[in-house]
Amino acid sequence: MTEFSRPSRPDGGGAPRPTPRTVLDRLVASRQGSGHGSAVPAEGGHEDGGPAATPESRITHTEHLPPRAGRHAVWPDRIRPEVIAAVQKAGIADPWAHQAAVAEHALDGQSVIVATGTASGKSLAYLVPVLSSLLDGSEAPNGRGATALYLSPTKALAADQLRAVKELSAPLGHAVRPAVYDGDTPVEEREWVRQYANLVLTNPDMLHRGVLPSHPRWSSFLRALRYVVIDESHTYRGVFGSHVAQVIRRLRRLCARYGSDPVFLLASATAAEPAVAAGRLTGLPVSAVDDDASPRGELVFALWEPPLTEHHGENGAPVRRTATAETAGLLTDLAVQSVRTVAFVGSRRGAELISVIAQERLAEVDRSLARRVAAYRGGYLPEERRALERALHSGDLLGLAATTALELGIDVSGLDAVLICGYPGTRASLWQQAGRAGRAGQGALAVMVARDDPLDTYLVHHPEAIFDQPVESTVLDPDNPYVLAPHLCAAAAELPLTEEDLALFGPATRELLPQLEAAKLLRRRAHGWHWTRREPAADLADIRGGGGRPVQIVEVGTGRLLGTVDANAAHGSVHTGAVHLHQGRTYLVRDLDLEDSVALVEQATPSYSTTARDTTAISVLETDAEIPWGDGRLCYGSVEVTNQVVSFLRRRLITGEVLGETKLDLPPRTLRTRAVWWTVTEDQLDAARINPEQLGGALHAAEHASIGMLPLFATCDRRDIGGVSIPLHPDTLLPTVFVYDGHPGGAGFAERGFHTARQWLAATREAIDACECEAGCPSCIQSPKCGNGNEPLHKRAALRLLTVLLRGAPPAP
Repeated sequence: MTEFSRPSRPDGGGAPRPTPRTVLDRLVASRQGSGHGSAVPAEGGHEDGGPAATPESRITHTEHLPPRAGRHAVWPDRIRPEVIAAVQKAGIADPWAHQAAVAEHALDGQSVIVATGTASGKSLAYLVPVLSSLLDGSEAPNGRGATALYLSPTKALAADQLRAVKELSAPLGHAVRPAVYDGDTPVEEREWVRQYANLVLTNPDMLHRGVLPSHPRWSSFLRALRYVVIDESHTYRGVFGSHVAQVIRRLRRLCARYGSDPVFLLASATAAEPAVAAGRLTGLPVSAVDDDASPRGELVFALWEPPLTEHHGENGAPVRRTATAETAGLLTDLAVQSVRTVAFVGSRRGAELISVIAQERLAEVDRSLARRVAAYRGGYLPEERRALERALHSGDLLGLAATTALELGIDVSGLDAVLICGYPGTRASLWQQAGRAGRAGQGALAVMVARDDPLDTYLVHHPEAIFDQPVESTVLDPDNPYVLAPHLCAAAAELPLTEEDLALFGPATRELLPQLEAAKLLRRRAHGWHWTRREPAADLADIRGGGGRPVQIVEVGTGRLLGTVDANAAHGSVHTGAVHLHQGRTYLVRDLDLEDSVALVEQATPSYSTTARDTTAISVLETDAEIPWGDGRLCYGSVEVTNQVVSFLRRRLITGEVLGETKLDLPPRTLRTRAVWWTVTEDQLDAARINPEQLGGALHAAEHASIGMLPLFATCDRRDIGGVSIPLHPDTLLPTVFVYDGHPGGAGFAERGFHTARQWLAATREAIDACECEAGCPSCIQSPKCGNGNEPLHKRAALRLLTVLLRGAPPAP
């Protein structure tokens, strides 16, 4: 790897900052001495030379992305000179070319999306035209001739943007009056925000529940609304994105009633077809600016596979060291080197575990270091989140184990390295996380630590699937009836729905209205459809898909509220006997009361973690599309899924070794959603040499592996989908494998699987075939959440089955 192209800057102690290559070399050396196997950096991608990998290597590939020079432009002459002066005072002499282009579109009244890399200055691109417009509006008689609304997917990002806006607009005095309006805003401040703020920073949840239903109180703000900024717009995908799309349509409808027609300014990570995604989200034509003109420092990106342990899992399968434990070890080593690092992990529990393990290991080196690593995740109380953000900004924290809240654009200046614990589900998210380090043109190190599952194992051994492929398109479906129906009710409660409104909400609207009338939710009168109930209509739409009232986590004895968890997640995460982590402390759940939505916990020190297991049954409601698949069929349509959490496993913390299983008595839950499925005929089974004793194991193994690989082809996370395999399904009367969306009404993921089935199942077969285990392991066909204890599974029969299926596969439909 090459060195930094700029001189190393000193750290707080005056020593030169190590290059990314040096940091990686030190990590390799420390892991070799950790007693967990060796790690020799492998040659790969754009690296020249280097030692070849050994069977015990942890680094499977290293990619070097060279630095890139920036390209400047000038701001449009319509930008107020006071704003340009404020930007220059902040140390920015001239904009990058893409920033100037975004400002030009905004001033022309054209909605625009800027889709460029992390740290490319997207915030400034939309803030400059917004501030200029607010300055113009401040000259109106009421001082509020123009307003702007900023939407972020997280409270943390809105808080960070508020700091940035205040700093940038300080020279403009009281002409710019920014304020955050979210669930943490004190009641006594809310009236001031409504009446006087001209730049309101909020989130889709608050817009949905707090602003739109109370629009008369926001009338002066909405009447003057000039711009709506949608930050991190690539996160609005799947069911959440579909809900937000309808919230935006409700906002546009109210704005029209108040006489405004705001321009939408969207900021996104690099994405495929950004204008199409933005248009689907807003319902408007949107231009795209995606030629990134910002400079970029060197990025060294390593793919890291934890070593095999001496332990064995279910059915004697080999077990790798968990990605959580490996990431915690790397975070420890980086903190010892004084390398400022964020470790991204996909779950709240994972963030807490990494923090706990790193703190314990750092305490063995230097007790003061243990206090400089923490966890950051959703579910914390507001004051806890703010304190962690301040500590990270100030440099008091050297390491943070974080969920995706910190992925989303928060200005974490000065980071040297990023650890990514498991593939985050999309290449867009992977690059977004990797880009959090090396901001302001610094060189940086990114390391993706593979989980022991089919997709991660495939990726670390097929780096071309990461580095040689474009980022994905954003998938969302605003016409999903389970999404659209509650928003029609919410819109009718805000203002009666009229015939003129129907086109705004999409072609499915007219078909849904009679159903809502029949359910006595809406009533049609001469001038439109009205909401009929006393309760807030907005309560019908759970835009984050939490599935009901959040479960409160309360400490026994003190009554202290530790946090909350979504109702849908509660069955699997805070069931009786579950291990719960909060701010480095470990608790055991003593009781989960579903009626009162409370989980009672008490502090404990178990030497294990817990993993819930469930069982699933599925029935076909309607087949929307089907094509021949050899002698069998490939189908897509509506299904009903019945799921029940039945037990939990206790696993040793470091190795993941199963220590025992405990039964649970929780009620089943029913989900109507969308699925892709394929059937297998007797002739195909004969061709694959699969006898009746092998059939269940072959289908089950193919199901597990295909679920694991679908995120490579659909913009989803492994947790967004589920699956079922049945040797003789009562609806198809054939052996059948189902993969379904884990959200009411579907989310577009199964449909994507239907349209990419040939490539998807080919990658699934390759992932199984490439695994060196004998009979199946977590890297290929085992699933940690399998309700059947990963039985039966038959690796070789699954390979033969997929080979036969692919031989008869049609072209993509």
